[in-house]
Amino acid sequence: MGDSLGGCVRDVLVVVPARNEEDLLPACLDSLEAARSALARTDPQVRVTTVVVLDRCTDASAELVEARSWVHAVRSDAGRVGAARRLGVQQAIALAGGPDPVATWIASTDADSVVPPHWLSRQLELACAGTDLVLGTVVPDVRGVDPRLIDAWHARHRLTDGHPYVHGANLGVRLSAYQRAGGFPELAVHEDVRLVDAVRKDGASVVATASAPVVTSGRVDARAPEGFASYLRALADPDLGLPV
Repeated sequence: MGDSLGGCVRDVLVVVPARNEEDLLPACLDSLEAARSALARTDPQVRVTTVVVLDRCTDASAELVEARSWVHAVRSDAGRVGAARRLGVQQAIALAGGPDPVATWIASTDADSVVPPHWLSRQLELACAGTDLVLGTVVPDVRGVDPRLIDAWHARHRLTDGHPYVHGANLGVRLSAYQRAGGFPELAVHEDVRLVDAVRKDGASVVATASAPVVTSGRVDARAPEGFASYLRALADPDLGLPV
């Protein structure tokens, strides 16, 4: 990659909403640190600003963030993931000093998710090829999950390039395209889908890729209504009769 990113992306804003995720947040932050380190080895001139939005957290999530000097925390009382993501982007922009929107990339994931080491590098490769929006894939964490549920999930998902899925846990967008689209709407659910729809309507370049999958918790107790956990719960109950 070398100097390939220096002229097209100078700032990366990583945004992570969290709601009482003290058990899973450490693994998420470990994976983000690995992704930051991987990018720094090839493109040290790219600045990465990471913000965790503590949305109505009453557990030790704040202390876990404070222990990481490279992570910034912002508190939210909104109780809506869309509002949390939006606030996280706003805070990251302020921390980065008002960066150039065209040369700034937003990378979104969730606190119950683990990104691969090449997650940021891959998104920026696509950004520097002219992409304005990257839609990544997610796979459920198999640990502690009935294998039948994992099999049922994989049977319903085509994890290939050009896939049709939108996941806030694996999404990247150029700041200029994000701003033209109006940003993440302050919704309790489907804020990612609404943003993607708006970016597409604006005529931006969109790539759906399976080249950097994110592993997301396989739990069925949902933090957000109609989110990934809710989908797994619905899949388990009627199709398999599994205990939920």
